[in-house]
Parts: sequence; structure tokens; C-alpha cells
Amino acid sequence: MVTLARVQRLAVPVAVAFIALVLLRPTLMPGVGFWDTAEFQTLGPVMGTGHSPGYPTYAILGWMANLLLAPFGDPAFRMNLLSALCVAGATGLSVVLVRRLTGSTVLGAAAGLGLATAPLAWRLGTHAEGHTLHLFFVVLLFVLLVWWQRERQAGDGDRFLVAASVVYGISAANHSLTLLLAAPIGLYVLAVDPWIWRRVRVVALCVAAVLGTAALIYLELPLRAGPFRSPLVYGTPQTWDGFWYVVGAEQFRGAIVDPFADLGTKLATLVDRTVTEFGPLAALIPVGFLATLVREPRYALLSGLSVAITVFFAASYINADITRYYLGPVFIAWTWLAMLAAVAVDEVRALTDPAPATDSIAGPVALGTGAAARPWGRPLGLVAAGLAAVLLLVPTAATFPARAAKIDESRDTSAQRWLDAVLGALEPRAVVVSWWSYSTPLWYAQYVEGRRPDIAIVDDRTRLDESLGGVGDVVDRAVADGRPVYVIRADESEITQLGERYQIEPVAGAHPLIRIAVRAARP
Repeated sequence: MVTLARVQRLAVPVAVAFIALVLLRPTLMPGVGFWDTAEFQTLGPVMGTGHSPGYPTYAILGWMANLLLAPFGDPAFRMNLLSALCVAGATGLSVVLVRRLTGSTVLGAAAGLGLATAPLAWRLGTHAEGHTLHLFFVVLLFVLLVWWQRERQAGDGDRFLVAASVVYGISAANHSLTLLLAAPIGLYVLAVDPWIWRRVRVVALCVAAVLGTAALIYLELPLRAGPFRSPLVYGTPQTWDGFWYVVGAEQFRGAIVDPFADLGTKLATLVDRTVTEFGPLAALIPVGFLATLVREPRYALLSGLSVAITVFFAASYINADITRYYLGPVFIAWTWLAMLAAVAVDEVRALTDPAPATDSIAGPVALGTGAAARPWGRPLGLVAAGLAAVLLLVPTAATFPARAAKIDESRDTSAQRWLDAVLGALEPRAVVVSWWSYSTPLWYAQYVEGRRPDIAIVDDRTRLDESLGGVGDVVDRAVADGRPVYVIRADESEITQLGERYQIEPVAGAHPLIRIAVRAARP
């Protein structure tokens, strides 16, 4: 039943999510991009299988979003818009979470807006990106767990724990970073309900929800690579070994390098990242965690371990844009800052009025040991909370124009212009031996837009999956078949080697596209 109180509780989270979307919309990339961006822009519309760990959740939801967002531009832009919606949704849910933790809707709004305008979240929200969906599910997971804590203290609420289990399974099928949260969540559940292991039915239901949901979604990989084949298939997930190769990220096994080496350097890098994200608020984050530890120790256990494990893993993981892995910790840090603000407001308000806590919108608060003493409903409490919220957002406001200008991708049409030039230059039936950053927009043009179906795009991944051999082998076969051959290579030595046997001709206006031609026989 929809009541006025329920509408009021939803109003602020929805409003904050809408504001976040309004901020993100003008900075969205207008079309196709390079690298992983173009892969995700292709993955959703064709419901394909992505690079490790496969991203089946993103593929399914992206396919749905491509249909539902049809009035809002071409498929590439719709996938960019999906990222913005994920960030906006995460900000709205952050309001709900912080309100549950602190009793303050105002501080919840500040945390949500802080997350929306954080450089990392804002940047990733401007283009198609699987990590923004991961952020949404992590925030939703935390909301359900904290909600379960409150209801469990009242002697009920197992439905929220089961719901959290379902969300965990969905999130795990989107990105394996979710697996890093397993231990923090397990310890949190035990901290809230130490005897839950005796309730076999509930435990079994939660385990079944996690495994069943993840398994059901992961079926997308073998189905779309096998009997219902998508045009975009990464690896060979239709086979048992190929499935685990993709899901287990076998190709990235060597990317974790000496986890306990250079800890000082890693700490310095972490500090630099934190300052970049939070500015002067960075120094308050450890204090915010301590405030959380005092006021909401169970949430501190969940969030603190989640940050520690994720950051430790990311610091030792050598990959392309590893900053994306810090998106979850950025969200959690904002909840700690909101908790610190709540503690400060408590102290100010307690000097004049020790009355019990109420939230003018959310009503009575009774989550943790600290929330019950927060008199947010009284005028001085609201004023103090409002002032604290403003102070949390001052660093963002002070740098907002420069931050927006730096992040803005609304004028980035470089990939689209490159595509038009390349597709216009390629001869009929051409073979293009490419690598990832350039293969993905070519795939988008061919598989989603239906352009140039006559050309063959041979990515490094294609060579592996189809056992085509090296770059030279592919070129030799294409030349022998009488097909025009072009190459796009990141390694200059490969171009040099090809130049020893063939005539190479850079294609004007389509850098780094190179045409391969057979040398004329000497007289």
C-alpha cells in the first residue's frame, strides 16, 4: 500500500538520483568509443559474451536497456546512458543506506551527491562500462544487508537476507570483483546473527539463492556462444574448458604481482588516489571509519573489510585501467564521511537537547547503538545536519567547473570519425588484422550497425580462438586468397617484420591503418 510517509521516504533518494542523472547527461560520450567502451556498446545490443569474466549480467541487462532506451539515440549512446543510469541509481540507493545508518536524510543526500560527482564515478558514468553496473549492485547489496540488520534486531527480516543473496549472485555474474566481498559479508552476517548457522533452512535458502542465480545467469555464455550464437563471442565459453577460461579470467592469472612487495609505494599510490577523489576530505576518511566503528561496528566490519580486501587486490593487480576497481571503495568512503558528520551533529545537538532521535522524513531510527540518540527531527538538529552536508560538498562545489570540463566526453567523436574514415577506405572483402582497442569499434560498426559485412575483422583474440597462427600467417593466407589486407598493430616490430616481405602503405586519414601490398617483381 502506498502511503504518504512512504512517498516522502522515496522522494529524496529519487530526487538525488535525478540530480545525478542531470549532471551526468551533458557529459555523456555521444556515440561509439574505443577499447572496452566499444565492446560494452556492442555486448548489450547483440547480447554477446564479453571478455573475462564474461559479463553475462551486463549482456542481458544491456540488451533490455537497448530496447527500453530506444527513443534516446543510437545503441552506442544507449549503452552510455545505461552507465549514467547505474551511477544515478547507486547515488539514490546511497541516500537510503546512509539514512539507515545515520538517521539523517540530509546527510544521505550529501553522500549520494558526493558519490555522483566523485571523479571516478562521474568519469565511468559517461560511457558504456561494466563497473558502473557493479557499483549499482554493490550499493544495493549493502542497503539490503543493513536493512536486514535492522529487521533482524526486531526479530524478523530474513527476506532481506535472501534478497541480498539474490543480488550477490546477480552481481557475481556481472563481475568477479563481487567475490572479494564474500568474507566481509559472511563475517557481517555472523556479527548480526551469531547463531544463524543453527537456522539451516535460512542458510540453505541463501546459498541456493546465490548459486542458483549466478548459475542461471552464467548460462548466457554457453547459450550465446553455442546454439543461440551471438555475433560477438569472446573465447569459447560453449565448451567446458573455454567456459572456465573466461569465467576464471585465466588470461589474467599472471596479472597479480607480489601482493606484499613495495607496500610503501602502494600506500603512497593509494593516498594519491584518495586525494584525487576527495581533495581535502581525504584526511577525514580514516576518522570517518573510526566514527563508523564506534557508532555502527557491524557496518564498520562489513565496509572496512570490503575496502581493505578490494584495495589490497587492486594494488597488486596489473591491468589497463585498474582505477575502475576502486569504485566500490569510493562509495564506502562516502558513507564513512557521512557517519563522521552524523557524529559531529550528535555532539552539537546533545549540548542543547538530549531528546530521542527522529528523522523528519524517515521517522524513528533504531538501527545501531549510535543511531538511537540522534535527534534529527528537531530544528537545531536539522540545521546542524544541513551545515554538515554543505561542508561535505564544499570541496566538490569548489572544483566543480574544472572537474566537469575534465570529465566531459560530450565532444568525443574521435572513434566515430575514425570508423567512418576506415570503413570508407577499406576495399571490398578486405581482411583487417587488428588489436583490441580498434577491433571493438569495428565490431560495433559491423555487428550492431550492420556496416561493411563484407570485411573480416581478425583480432588477436580471434587468432587464438580459431587457431589462425601469428599475424604473418593471417596476412599470408589473405594475400594468397587474393583479398585486400590491412593491419592495425600496437607493436611496431610486427610492422617492421611485415615490411620485410610486403609493401606497407599507411592509409591517409585512417591512422594507424596500414595496407599490405605484394611487392612488384623485379625485372
